Amino acid sequence: MKKWYDEAIIYQIYPKSFQDSNNDGIGDLQGIKQRIPYLKRLGINTVWLNPVFVSPQVDNGYDVANYFAIDEKMGTMADMEDLISALHQNGIRIIMDFVLNHTSDQHPWFKDAIANPKSIYRDYYLFAGENGHRPNNWGSFFGGSVWEPDPKTGQFYFHLFDKHMPDLNWKNPGVRKAMLDIAEFWLKKGIDGLRLDAFIHIAKADFRQNYPAPEGQIPVAEPFFANLPEVVHYLRPFCQQIKQDYPDCLLLGEAASANVNLAATYTDPENNLLDAAITFRCFTEDDSHLDSAIPAAYQVKPFDFEAFKLTQMVWEQTLAGISMPVLYWSNHDMSRLRTRIAKNDMQAKSLAMLLYLERGIPIIYYGEELGLTNLAFKHLADFKDQTVFDFAKEAEKEGYSEAEILKMVSKTHKMPARGVMPWQRVENYGFSKHRPWLTGEKQDDHFAEAEIADSESFFNFYRQLIALKKTPLFMEGSYYLHPTSNKSFIYQRDLGDESALVVVNLTDKPLKVKTRYQKVILSNGQYSLTDNELQLAPFAGLVLERD
Repeated sequence: MKKWYDEAIIYQIYPKSFQDSNNDGIGDLQGIKQRIPYLKRLGINTVWLNPVFVSPQVDNGYDVANYFAIDEKMGTMADMEDLISALHQNGIRIIMDFVLNHTSDQHPWFKDAIANPKSIYRDYYLFAGENGHRPNNWGSFFGGSVWEPDPKTGQFYFHLFDKHMPDLNWKNPGVRKAMLDIAEFWLKKGIDGLRLDAFIHIAKADFRQNYPAPEGQIPVAEPFFANLPEVVHYLRPFCQQIKQDYPDCLLLGEAASANVNLAATYTDPENNLLDAAITFRCFTEDDSHLDSAIPAAYQVKPFDFEAFKLTQMVWEQTLAGISMPVLYWSNHDMSRLRTRIAKNDMQAKSLAMLLYLERGIPIIYYGEELGLTNLAFKHLADFKDQTVFDFAKEAEKEGYSEAEILKMVSKTHKMPARGVMPWQRVENYGFSKHRPWLTGEKQDDHFAEAEIADSESFFNFYRQLIALKKTPLFMEGSYYLHPTSNKSFIYQRDLGDESALVVVNLTDKPLKVKTRYQKVILSNGQYSLTDNELQLAPFAGLVLERD
């Protein structure tokens, strides 16, 4: 039976950066409500909010101190209820980020666990080691060890991310019950779904086992804390209960490192788990020209479209009949499409056409519809990331200047992709009358007000693209990728007697394609179509139907 989310077109809002309603420099819930007319005009039908819970903001809201309350910088519970209602009145659904792998160290559970080793909440977290000796050599995603000392006991607590974000112990039935209660609290408020953040990490391997690495190194031991079989064991009762109580709820899981077969497992309806899964495995970068003398993390890597073509085909065919792939170019955890992949505005629009008309659920990162790029930061401290300092230290040893390092990291890091939404060409961009919480040098000339008024703009192209995506052919049709060279990306969507061809030129050279499809229904860039031969300008894209 078809669900509403099979036709979802999701717009991801980073609340701190969307619209500030009280002029403190930080975006908030009332600001989002003010911009609902903009969202309606764009044509999306679902909003995904990054975390708005009470948080010390060590990791911009992913460190939750109180799941049952709204952070005062975001607004109030009344504001949240008002936003849910206003979105629904305008035909827009809302899903919320739900952080279930860890909490803030300021959460009452953890504070009690640290204060009292015999607390019932001690077992809500992962404590191990003794006499000041760490249990193993595993490394954190945020740099350094996953183990942080508990001075009172000589033990250590586990944190896969920042040391102020201790991991929860999902082996504990009390934790599983508590997280289900939180989820249902918000669903009762009227939200339409949950994005389950980092759910693939809720199970860990035996802490006695070191990860093979040279002496003194702290390896990120991902096989020991990602996609372990117990994840399914812990997650299934959670998902089953939610679906029993809220059958129309969208459960969207962030499975960053999951391969296509794991994604199929997580989203197969027979497994009673998720409805769809977000993966980072769809992005294919060419590492062949990196400087091996410095870490790869923040080096600029060209996109490998030939590998991407294979990846898309495999995901589309493997998930056919199981679930909808999730289609996205950018999010809060990576640099923007226009910075990371697209060489110019023309290519950025064609790549949106290429991806979002495939079979799947599109997620558009706020500002992508304007062609926004990453900001350029002026200081390493602006990234607020220890791994950036580590990278800079190694790069400086190899002779890179600070300016070169800043340029590299600004193009590849996630923080410059979280700049405030530029509504107008005025001071603070119409986002706020106060200096925004995150600043940097704007690298593009796109502003919402001007884009709306320009019929040839990014914004109006996205409007046309979204309108086309909403048609049955592009929502329900089958997917077939045509065999082509690495110069083009061509696929076919079929539904009954309807058929369409999406053709994108991946190069900076003109492209010629033989085709029997003659009716143009969406175009980006110059083209000519005569005698069954299509000629596309560099980086141009076209959608055609049969006459």
